[in-house]
Amino acid sequence: MSIIHQKGGPPVIKRLRSTGFSSNLAYLASLASIIGSIVIWFSNKGDDPPHAERFGIFVGLWAPTFAILGRALEETERHS
Repeated sequence: MSIIHQKGGPPVIKRLRSTGFSSNLAYLASLASIIGSIVIWFSNKGDDPPHAERFGIFVGLWAPTFAILGRALEETERHS
């Protein structure tokens, strides 16, 4: 049995579920991170274009984290 199925999942997942954070919201946040990253990457107007590129990459790195949280939440939603 995986840790996700034990007693409602890991503490982080329990806390997210108690606040109403659903798997759909996590997947939506992942998609928003990808779109936001692309928008930031291409809107590199200003005094420091490399900063905008680095910030776009930083925001894009959030997508896998939200997707993993979405998957864990989905598993606990399915088994509760």
